[in-house]
Amino acid sequence: MTQQEKAARFQALHAGPGCFVIPNPWDTGSARMLAGLGFQALATSSAASAVAMGRKDGGLTRDEALAHARMIVEATELPVSADLEKGFGERPEDVAETVRRAAESGLVGCTIEDTTGKPEAPLFEFSLAVERIAAGAQVARGLGFPFFLTARTHNLLFANPSLDETIRRLRAFEQAGAEVLFAPGLPDLEAVRTVCSAVSKPFNFMAGIPGKSFSVPELAAAGVRRVSLATSLYRAAMTAFLDAARAVKDSGDLGFIDRTVNTSELYKLMGL
Repeated sequence: MTQQEKAARFQALHAGPGCFVIPNPWDTGSARMLAGLGFQALATSSAASAVAMGRKDGGLTRDEALAHARMIVEATELPVSADLEKGFGERPEDVAETVRRAAESGLVGCTIEDTTGKPEAPLFEFSLAVERIAAGAQVARGLGFPFFLTARTHNLLFANPSLDETIRRLRAFEQAGAEVLFAPGLPDLEAVRTVCSAVSKPFNFMAGIPGKSFSVPELAAAGVRRVSLATSLYRAAMTAFLDAARAVKDSGDLGFIDRTVNTSELYKLMGL
């Protein structure tokens, strides 16, 4: 399937009706298994990608992140969007270059956030944050196929969170050309409904924060169009891995073997 065909499929998912889940694989095998389970699109997670390579979140270079994203793209026929953090630079020009290279990597979308990585000033100043999204959107519009730039504000994850400021940023990102809007950390379904009703572009809800994650039907009823899982699946896999490894090391218990999935089932899901 060509990149243009994948982009058209991705566009159709965002057009609805209803809500779709975009899970986050961390390697070729997990991508193929998710495709085998019937998911219709995939997204990378910056944290899962980094940890799977023995790094902290934010520890990959642009080249490394895009090489990893290409691996996920080539694993299946599904459309793939990538979490590209703050765009690997502070300037609008950096974001534009990242979007251009994301498209060259076979991606049909990417997420750019407004975090600086600086504890003393964790968010880009409002006007710069908007200019960064506008620069990325300008590149996306010139690609010749639908490329879904997702604009993400982290306002709710830092001190003095404000739902009003979150909405102000999301509306500005929408006006700047973002095709999908994203605000991790919404505290409850009422906040989700408020944000979804405040914007006209599809809203992506990030599941994975304990106490701030809700069922897909609840999110769909609140107006969410896309649900991403962030590092949740990776953490679930690693939880099982650590539980089993600790049991073997601490007591010699091999009971986990009777609870594991048969290798032949994994092969089947991966189309092997």
